[in-house]
Amino acid sequence: MAEVEKQNELPEEEEVTEEVDVEVEGGEEEIPQEEETEEDFYRNLADEMDDRTLGRISAELIQDYKRDKVSRSDWEQAYTSGLDLLGFKYVNNTRPFQGASGVTHPLLSEAVTQFQAQAYKELLPSDGPVRTAVIGADTPETQQQAERVKDFMNYMLMEEMEEYTPDTDQMLFYLPLAGSAFKKIYYDEIKQRAVSKFVPAEDLIVPYYATDLKDCERITHVVKMSENNVLKQQKAGFYRDVELIAKQAEQNPVQDKLNELEGVKPAGEKEYQYNILEMHIDLNINQFETEDAEKEVKLPYIVSIDEGSGEVLSIYRNYNQDDDLATRREYFVHYKFLPGLGFYGFGLIHMIGGLSRSATQALRQLLDAGTLANLPAGFKSRGIRIRDDDQPFQPGEFRDVDAPGGNIKDQFQILPFKEPSGTLFQLLGFVVQAGQRFASIADMQVGDGNQQAAVGTTVALLERGSRVMSAIHKRCYYGMRQEFRLLAKVFADYLPPVYPYAVTNADRFVKLKDFDDRVDVIPVADPNIFSMSQRVTLANENLKIAVSNPQMHNLREAYRRV
Repeated sequence: MAEVEKQNELPEEEEVTEEVDVEVEGGEEEIPQEEETEEDFYRNLADEMDDRTLGRISAELIQDYKRDKVSRSDWEQAYTSGLDLLGFKYVNNTRPFQGASGVTHPLLSEAVTQFQAQAYKELLPSDGPVRTAVIGADTPETQQQAERVKDFMNYMLMEEMEEYTPDTDQMLFYLPLAGSAFKKIYYDEIKQRAVSKFVPAEDLIVPYYATDLKDCERITHVVKMSENNVLKQQKAGFYRDVELIAKQAEQNPVQDKLNELEGVKPAGEKEYQYNILEMHIDLNINQFETEDAEKEVKLPYIVSIDEGSGEVLSIYRNYNQDDDLATRREYFVHYKFLPGLGFYGFGLIHMIGGLSRSATQALRQLLDAGTLANLPAGFKSRGIRIRDDDQPFQPGEFRDVDAPGGNIKDQFQILPFKEPSGTLFQLLGFVVQAGQRFASIADMQVGDGNQQAAVGTTVALLERGSRVMSAIHKRCYYGMRQEFRLLAKVFADYLPPVYPYAVTNADRFVKLKDFDDRVDVIPVADPNIFSMSQRVTLANENLKIAVSNPQMHNLREAYRRV
């Protein structure tokens, strides 16, 4: 009781002063114990490391990159040699004779163009490639949310993201050639919006033992940048402000072949560029600080290194701050034409490249045989003299000849060149048809068949002719679905709480909380149907069934589908 009374007798000012001191001192003690803020967590860790540690990181990672690049040299060689089969560049052959045919059969180029045209039409409709599906209970609220997400993503892809349509178009032409193509989805600090960029297979390098992007421990994206773009990244604080060395463009077999087919080459001074190795990798950074550091669990990082100077430009954490498992954030989507036997898919170069080469050889032999048969050659007597014998004959032309033996036919010996072989021509047709059947580019004459055939027969013929293309279309559908999900995550991270935007004759908005687990974004394309002919055939057959028994079917819906 005495202690309580004594405390009550303290002056009021002293009590206030003690409370303030306690709060200030307590606050000072709690500040060092607070976790990193979001800005500090996603900072450039390379700014805080010494040059010795960064040098060790750079040396080891560049060595890993070169080892990965050498391990796929055979793939690059096969792909490079196959590009000649496109026939983009006419070759002036000198063997077996000057002016021999250098034409390339268009089997491969026709297959690539047909696939690109069909896939581009199906995957990129004019209204936008995105549709949505409600996950869980279907309520009016979730329906409105799904509609807002669909409208916003289609608006971004078709209006704001200017690179999306041309990059996807180029990817769909590149995919059947190389067998693999990639999309990189990220938020661009300079453009202040999401970006979905096409990445060719030659610019994305993985270890030889990799089987999938999600399980790959090291992904290297070779980014070719100009000096001005590097300075922009340094001024924005994304890269370290260090002096770099512009490196002369190295010999890249794939890029050299593409430039040759395109008909471009550097002129004047030698071209210099910065090759930035953006490596998505699992690292234990502590082991580079001291040689005797204990082994720890490796965490996902994104390390950017200038290949020319070996300078580490940035090191960023590649996982979310609130993720206790430190799951790597994905940026790349792998599109495959055919699954292949390893990481990279198989393209038409791998599958029908041999048939295309054989068709080209057969076509050239037929043309050369026709040339020799139409313009015969042979031997003539040494003493015979022909006026203007260095000029070719014109139709209906006769020239003067001085024949010492009297009989002119005895002065010439024509070599026995044969007409183009009919057997070789049939072989050419067989090779071309085999390649077309595999690539599903042969015309499907469904309409020329029996019009009274059963529904199952017509659909079976249609499916049989498009079986390969339908499977490839499903793989594209799967890749595009992964791409849209990554885009939705980018929007969920960087959008404001409410984002208003304007479309034709309307003002709309989307909410940040719309991008949650209640709505799934999927492509609008049907993975089971890849052509308009399939839709028309199926719609007509549905209408016939509905008309045959209208009491059991909705005729209005059947006519609407037609």
